[in-house]
Amino acid sequence: MLQPKEGRIDGAHYLPTTPETCLWGRLPNRDRPPVLRVASGDTVTIDTLSHEGILEDQGRDPVTYLAGFGVPAGEVLADARDLAASGVAHDYDDDGPHVVTGPIEVAGAEPGDMLRVETLSLLIRAPYGFISSRHGYGALPGEFPETAPDSGPGEDGGVRAYNSVCEFVEVIEEAGRLHGTLPYGGGRAARFPLKPFLGLMGVAADTADPVHSVPPGSHGGNLDINELQVGSSLYLPVHVPGAGFYTGDPHYAQGNGEVALTALEAPLRATLRLTVIPRAEASALLGMLDEPFAETATHWLPLGLHEDLDEAVRRAVRAAVGFLSATQGMPRHTALAYLSGAADFEISQVVDGIKGVHCMIRKADFR
Repeated sequence: MLQPKEGRIDGAHYLPTTPETCLWGRLPNRDRPPVLRVASGDTVTIDTLSHEGILEDQGRDPVTYLAGFGVPAGEVLADARDLAASGVAHDYDDDGPHVVTGPIEVAGAEPGDMLRVETLSLLIRAPYGFISSRHGYGALPGEFPETAPDSGPGEDGGVRAYNSVCEFVEVIEEAGRLHGTLPYGGGRAARFPLKPFLGLMGVAADTADPVHSVPPGSHGGNLDINELQVGSSLYLPVHVPGAGFYTGDPHYAQGNGEVALTALEAPLRATLRLTVIPRAEASALLGMLDEPFAETATHWLPLGLHEDLDEAVRRAVRAAVGFLSATQGMPRHTALAYLSGAADFEISQVVDGIKGVHCMIRKADFR
């Protein structure tokens, strides 16, 4: 267990998730004051929290809820207990589920710049997590869960419908690597390797209106791109002075599509480097300034976002053509041919209202 402030902290700054440093179900907008101020290029270690185990349809009591899966009280994170018991505003019916930590003001960031977010380390904070589906959501909203909602005690002592089916996943070490285990009867369990990443990283939107935590957009947010593991970079177009960076929705693993509704939701200790890329430099580096863009050691990832999956694919193709044209000097018709012959367009997720597609362009093809 990595309780708050305990164990390895890699960053120059440390930001815990507390009722004072987070929003629940909403993203920071231009009016949200920063909870931390850093210089461009600084590193920050953030203790992120998963929403699973603390939501209202789970009783908003993680000790009791997790006890139902055999987790002792000592293996429940203190910050999860504190947030669930706090008065932090959260409306189960109208807000998103995510616990969002921030915003962080980055000195020198101005609208038109890009904020580069490098993921330096990701440490698991608990040896378990959940994969859930909820009635009315996911890729098969009318088909799963296959059982009717149960009912349980509500916050006021009344009865509240439980609209979720949560699969408990234990983390084990096997052959020197961490795996999730998903039991399915007869003493059998599926085992799959952990590939941690932050599902939600973004910058403050230039609006005074509340910003829901579920749909991603030009601000980034709930992108759910499973390639954003250690060693990756995410570039976010700055909308307000200081950028207002935030993160949340930690995942231990996720398949492309995230079809049930959630990934393997579980808390991470993330160390990130936040660097301002001035507009002129960003234009030469990325060739695009209005939408998020991702990068790994081996691939460039132009993105496409839209509520219609076909249009999300088209936007990803346009972004990829524009990127290759601007940064490699490739004629647009040749770029399209290359993408058709060599690049992979992968579905990031189909469950967040705004669907996501990311293109995988091999850097090695452009020596």
